[in-house]
Amino acid sequence: MPYDLIIKNGTLIDGSGLPRFQADVGISHGKIAAIGRIRARAREVIDAEGHVVAPGFVDAHTHMDAQVFWDPLGTCSCWHGVTSVVMGNCGFSLAPCAERDKLLVMRNLERAEDIAPEAMEAGIPWSWTTYPEYLDAVEALPKGINYAAYIGHSALRTHVMGERAFTHEASPTDLEAMQREVRAAIQAGAIGLSTSRTHNHQTPDGQPVASRLATWEEVRQLVGVMGELNAGVFEIANEDARFDPERIDEYLGRLKALAVDTGVPVTFGMFSSRQAPNMWQPFFALADETAAAGGRMFIQVHSRPLNVVLSFETATPFDTLPVWGDIRKLPLAAQEAALRNPETRQKLIEAVRHRPRSPHKGVGAEPRAANFKWLFVMDSATPPYRSIAEMADERQQDPVAVFIDLALEKGLKQFFLQPLVNHNQEHVLEMMRHPRSVITFSDSGAHVSQIMDSSLQTHVLGHWVREQQALPLEEAVRQLSFVPASHWGLSGRGLLREGWNADVVIFDPQTVAPQLPEVVYDLPAGAKRLRQQATGFLATVVNGETVLRHNEHTGALPGRLLRGPRASG
Repeated sequence: MPYDLIIKNGTLIDGSGLPRFQADVGISHGKIAAIGRIRARAREVIDAEGHVVAPGFVDAHTHMDAQVFWDPLGTCSCWHGVTSVVMGNCGFSLAPCAERDKLLVMRNLERAEDIAPEAMEAGIPWSWTTYPEYLDAVEALPKGINYAAYIGHSALRTHVMGERAFTHEASPTDLEAMQREVRAAIQAGAIGLSTSRTHNHQTPDGQPVASRLATWEEVRQLVGVMGELNAGVFEIANEDARFDPERIDEYLGRLKALAVDTGVPVTFGMFSSRQAPNMWQPFFALADETAAAGGRMFIQVHSRPLNVVLSFETATPFDTLPVWGDIRKLPLAAQEAALRNPETRQKLIEAVRHRPRSPHKGVGAEPRAANFKWLFVMDSATPPYRSIAEMADERQQDPVAVFIDLALEKGLKQFFLQPLVNHNQEHVLEMMRHPRSVITFSDSGAHVSQIMDSSLQTHVLGHWVREQQALPLEEAVRQLSFVPASHWGLSGRGLLREGWNADVVIFDPQTVAPQLPEVVYDLPAGAKRLRQQATGFLATVVNGETVLRHNEHTGALPGRLLRGPRASG
């Protein structure tokens, strides 16, 4: 038979942004062999009538570095049309690092990315010291999807400097050693270098992660290695400017100079904030200015608010308050009994009403103190949502009582949403439409009990395309496939073209959407996470093999390690 797989009768949206058309897709040896009306036979045929056939989506902001060792499918990303991911973002990679020093790397990850140390300890068979050895370990793993990876600045510092990485600037000798490691990593296939300079990334004891101790000159010297090699992307979790215009301008000037002087593409995430509604705009202007000056810069954006997903199964905004703290330590059934006790319930309400102003604020995706106008009931996977304040006003009840009642109605499995950023959805849409943006910021593999953003792709398709009709489907598919594949240099992916790799998703545009999340305990050592499926997918094909049918695993694991352009061999 001339083909391994034929996808027949589908509507092709090829990732380019061009209008859709009817065609079959023939696949052989992991590549797209033909597009058109195919009359030949194949080992496998998928009838895609009534469905869109599109390139597999690319999620370039994940933290799958640990999860790839225990989850061959790449959940939850794979359930939302993602066939390739980039991991190691924000300075957090597992290499370079010898096994004896792995607790240093875990210290960077535990609080900053909400990855349980017991899960990492139980689930990662440490077999490397250098970054090239780590890539070889990932390449050898069974994988359902494709992975590219950054070398992370925090891991790099701890490898070279040990404990000093958390307290000291690098010496000239340290810096030379780090430059050698970056050069070796890029030559082995690292997709680039990542770092973090944000206060949101802290160790469990409230100290900065290792990359935050670096001077800007250290950052310049490391990025300069990629410039010398003419390879790699630099990703940065932005420096905190505290809404100060002068500090923002100074920081933006350094970012622009870095991109222009080194020739290395620079990328970072950006959100809107109700505290500073227009702070995102100078960053987008900077991307245009950088391009005009001869550099490259592109901005990662989200498709909705960045929500903390709250529940009695995970966390609430009240867990550290008097009375609440004791009850939240109980098994869930005992918590439910306590919440139904009128006397205890009143004590809980009073504890919130008279809560002291705490000097300890949540960082990253940790819950914040409750503002009931900005605390929403997640009764569906996509908006609109109603606030607790609105419902309390209707019911003439205390908002805490409403919060408790709603939770009890669902056996304490009710989810609530606490948006941290991207409160203004008009800003979200404007950022998504910007020509220098790329829709990718799931953090998949991290914040596993705090947020559930692996579904940002299906949110685009279900909410922005179908419900809001704010984006044409062709443009949405382009933004989720060809745009990220191009920015990160994933050659041969992101378009449906003859000779390109056969990463394909087949979905029903009338039903594709995320489902409500659930709490599961399927991580190593029984650690919990949020898990979210999707509806509307007929099949997901990776490197020519059908990995998922109706989002159920077929048993195939054809995923690959995607090495960068300087990898030899």
